[in-house]
Amino acid sequence: MFDEMRGSGDAVRPAYAELSQWLAEVKPDVLDFRRREAELLFRRIGITFAVYGDPEAQERLIPFDVIPRIIAAKEWETLRRGLEQRVKAINAYIKDVYGRREILKAGLVPEDLVFQNPVFRPEMNGQKVPHDIYVHIAGIDIVRLDADTFYVLEDNARTPSGVSYMLENREIMLRLFPELFSRYRVAPVENYPDELLETLKSVAPPSASSEPNVVLLTPGVYNSAYYEHSFLADKLGIELVEGRDLVVKSDVVYMRTTEGLKRVDVIYRRIDDDFLDPLVFRPDSGLGVPGLMSAYQAGSVTLANAVGTGIADDKAVYSYMPEIVKFYLGEEPLLKNVPTWRCREDEHLAYVLDHLEELVVKEVHGSGGYGMLIGPKADKASIAAFRAKLKSDPKNFIAQPTLALSTCPTCVDEGIAPRHVDLRPFVLSGRTRTRIVPGGLTRVALKKGSLVVNSSQGGGTKDTWVLDN
Repeated sequence: MFDEMRGSGDAVRPAYAELSQWLAEVKPDVLDFRRREAELLFRRIGITFAVYGDPEAQERLIPFDVIPRIIAAKEWETLRRGLEQRVKAINAYIKDVYGRREILKAGLVPEDLVFQNPVFRPEMNGQKVPHDIYVHIAGIDIVRLDADTFYVLEDNARTPSGVSYMLENREIMLRLFPELFSRYRVAPVENYPDELLETLKSVAPPSASSEPNVVLLTPGVYNSAYYEHSFLADKLGIELVEGRDLVVKSDVVYMRTTEGLKRVDVIYRRIDDDFLDPLVFRPDSGLGVPGLMSAYQAGSVTLANAVGTGIADDKAVYSYMPEIVKFYLGEEPLLKNVPTWRCREDEHLAYVLDHLEELVVKEVHGSGGYGMLIGPKADKASIAAFRAKLKSDPKNFIAQPTLALSTCPTCVDEGIAPRHVDLRPFVLSGRTRTRIVPGGLTRVALKKGSLVVNSSQGGGTKDTWVLDN
């Protein structure tokens, strides 16, 4: 198992040298006091998330670990180039699937994986989007196995969340640990809202004014990520709107204001496709805007991310990403995929059924750490239940080896101990450039031995420091 501070041995890795020395100097009671102070600050700010179906704790505080994760500048450069390449390929794939479908004609991706995909949107067939950008904001989940090996664990191409925690984690750390920051040159993340706003403005439709009007569309206060929606709207200096605040007239979207209707050019939407427009998708949706798809198809408004991007981020399509990168870019992928067995294929299914105790099995459309089996940690009853699921509906599952995710020092009740982590950098694709703020959201599995980092499953977060030298 690779520890990011100590490598595979006892010697401290260069990026962590100052942190290791600081941890040796700081008294445990001081660290614990600041840990509790950080929790108090988060409670005062009101950073919570909702857990659906949990009546006892509908609003929770995501645990925050006060020991930062550190990534060397050279390591980050490797990640940055790989992330840019991957998101460029994802955009090309979505354009192709809703257009000429060359990759399907070439037989590299099975047609049923597209056309029978529940998130495939036929309304997008032949639909032009400004500058051919479908995924304006991507969250790419990365795991690390050793000093040189990073894997992409998952692509989030619909409405990736978590960036508010990246920003708030940094603010809390600057406030509580200025002496630790003084030992490092840490690349800033505070400019993310500016970068996001510039990205959104750059993809406004041609009919927009020279200063496009951007709004953030939220499902409302009962959504699990509502804190983030309001936080980002405030940071970007744009209006936070619900479906009832918008109206479509003559295929143009307007926002209701006290001074009358105001045209909207770009909608950063945090609402799933199904609920966007009751005239096209779910007729019972009260969250969307009637006529929005008509305006979108007329080219008078940009939706970020585009409708139908889900065809690029399910876990079955993920397994084809190396081929997708090569097909569209003519390049070898810079970031590896986790080896994946597609249970839809008989040979793969047979292997998975024979090795369930060793593998991680995931639902193709699962998220949040739900609907998965971690074979080495599962009891016989759980394995038997998953075996039955696989046999009855193999297309709904993929399987992967149980990875030895890297660990980072983490402040827990018993002191400082290694805990498994992943990383979600946020990739912004605009008209002329790709922007990636150095860092991202590090999620940490706080339970000893756990590989599940999701907040809904008891995980926490860390500040991510990319060294600026």
